[in-house]
Amino acid sequence: MHPTHNHPTIYRIKECLSDMNLKATEFRNDTTVIAEPKDIHTLLRFLRDDPECNYDLLIDVTAIDYLNYPSSTIGRFAVIWILANTETSSRIQVKTFLNPSMDTSGIEDDPALHLESSTDIWPGAEWREREVFDMFGIRFDGHPDLRRILMWKKFPAHPLRKDYPLQGRGERINLAIVEREDS
Repeated sequence: MHPTHNHPTIYRIKECLSDMNLKATEFRNDTTVIAEPKDIHTLLRFLRDDPECNYDLLIDVTAIDYLNYPSSTIGRFAVIWILANTETSSRIQVKTFLNPSMDTSGIEDDPALHLESSTDIWPGAEWREREVFDMFGIRFDGHPDLRRILMWKKFPAHPLRKDYPLQGRGERINLAIVEREDS
């Protein structure tokens, strides 16, 4: 990682985690640190626990599917953590890329789509990680309750994946409409 950005956290990360293969980007005053999946948990813990960084607030955990995106050669999925330091109002994004090892059109448990859960660092990550799992199929190892949060238990896919049809696969056709007696 080349500390060419003005964000003070970039210099601190470079100083303390020089053994990690990290990259940093800046766009419209938003700084993003990109790490390898194996290093994400260590980096997140460092950003929270290091007194000079002190990112004590997890704002969000989300994902992006870059399927067929022209410049995405790093990986199909990105998982992003948005962090804030509540004392300085400083923010930073941490991102990692995952590349599925097989056809991802189903609900398979692809070993390449696993990350270590950040719920031990920020308990508030629990629902956010569940949403990423539900919508994209990315699993968070060590999560205390990794189950669907938006779709029903036996929903056969992950609807925010780009290979999921806009109209669905007919899942709603099989749902019975129950009318209330007072209507």
